[in-house]
Amino acid sequence: MVIQYKCPDCGTDMIFDSATGSLHCNSCGHEEQIEGYQQEYESYEPHFHNTTFEDEEARQYQCRNCGAVLFTEKHTSAAICSFCGSPMILGDRLSGNYAPTKVIPFSISKEEAEKAFHKWCKKLRFSPKEFTEGSRVKEITGIYVPFWLYDLRGQGEAHLHCTRTRIFSRGDEEITETSHFDVYRQVDLTLKEIPADASEKMADDLMDSLEPFDYSAMKEFKLPYLAGFLSEKYSFTDKEMLPRVTKRANEYMDEFIRNTVQGYDSVTFENRDYHIGQLSSEYALFPVWMVYYDYNDAEYTFAMNGQTGKLAGDPPRSIPKIAISAGLLTLLIFLLCRIITILSGGPLL
Repeated sequence: MVIQYKCPDCGTDMIFDSATGSLHCNSCGHEEQIEGYQQEYESYEPHFHNTTFEDEEARQYQCRNCGAVLFTEKHTSAAICSFCGSPMILGDRLSGNYAPTKVIPFSISKEEAEKAFHKWCKKLRFSPKEFTEGSRVKEITGIYVPFWLYDLRGQGEAHLHCTRTRIFSRGDEEITETSHFDVYRQVDLTLKEIPADASEKMADDLMDSLEPFDYSAMKEFKLPYLAGFLSEKYSFTDKEMLPRVTKRANEYMDEFIRNTVQGYDSVTFENRDYHIGQLSSEYALFPVWMVYYDYNDAEYTFAMNGQTGKLAGDPPRSIPKIAISAGLLTLLIFLLCRIITILSGGPLL
């Protein structure tokens, strides 16, 4: 089932406008409020899921505008017609267990994303000059990435070894006194809406680098938000993603306990025993601009948070720039040491 939103005035396909938060017709300027549209997918219970995927790797859909047949990968849920450029929402891949409950709409337009990327490139001190000019952007694509949002309960205990150091003088001697403490903590936490991207295509570390997303802008999912963008449905169920989220939950619990241990110079975990339980999970789509950049016969991939503008990716490094910076830093340290030596009464040379 292909869903396309036609302008009631001129019949042109409408797309989601990040500036106004509505469907917009680029031909005549007509706008439609998304809240006025009915849900076109089945209801969804935001708890646990037992989902199996179809076996086929691809499926074909027909564009309602030009009649062209579009072949899509099995996880694609919104696409752009390769022949006429019309936005196509694949409704059958957004229904039942595949229906998201929440979405964070794009708030940064493609033009704004491109300008922000160029500005970011110019600030890269250790990248080659040709790269920092930002003139070789191959493509910028807006995509809604599937995320699971988990509510978890973490319970357990931790034993920590802490030290407190005191330095004092006794006669001509300087004495360092170190006191050792055994610290015990019990913890019972509710961790809410921990995100984990569920797309096989997206690198986990790249998506993690785009956090945080502002949940205050999250809305109930409606299909029109996808118009004009690409979208993926989840590749992994919430059960399959749980081990990764549990690892993050353990780190949050460590951080929480560490923040309760104050007044020490060092804090070291001796052992811990945590039990993480899943309370619920929710399927949401988050906005990401993918930037593909050609440089030196290689393609570099960067990601931008489509809500906050935060950029992530690994740009190329310039060895000469790094060497020059290291040399200047070494020279500066040498000069500072010489100045301190001279002020202390040492020789000039």
